[in-house]
Amino acid sequence: MTTMNIGDKVPEILGRDEQGRDIRLSDYKGRKLVLYFYPKDNTSGCTAEACSLRDHYGELQGAGYEVVGVSKDSAASHVKFKEKHELPFPLIADVDKTLMEAMAAWGEKVMYGKKRHHPHYLYY
Repeated sequence: MTTMNIGDKVPEILGRDEQGRDIRLSDYKGRKLVLYFYPKDNTSGCTAEACSLRDHYGELQGAGYEVVGVSKDSAASHVKFKEKHELPFPLIADVDKTLMEAMAAWGEKVMYGKKRHHPHYLYY
């Protein structure tokens, strides 16, 4: 998958969730999809973000939205993260960063003077 441009069609299969199920774009037909990319399960910022989405999930669904999280963590990590924080939405285990790179959500970031590759917080 190459980097997408504005106007490009999103791939039908977005990735596999923590249960190994394919997450398909067609599963959300007629709904708006919040596809959020985050750096790592169980870090303070990512946990706060996920819990905020969890706390407002009913409101988002009422407004016609569904939520799917994406990080490079493994499915096993996602299972523990979801259970610990009672997250009601799927988490894609994009371990090879295919979706993150296609959506331009993975790139170089400078933190404390060091260059690192890191996902950017993006919402689609």
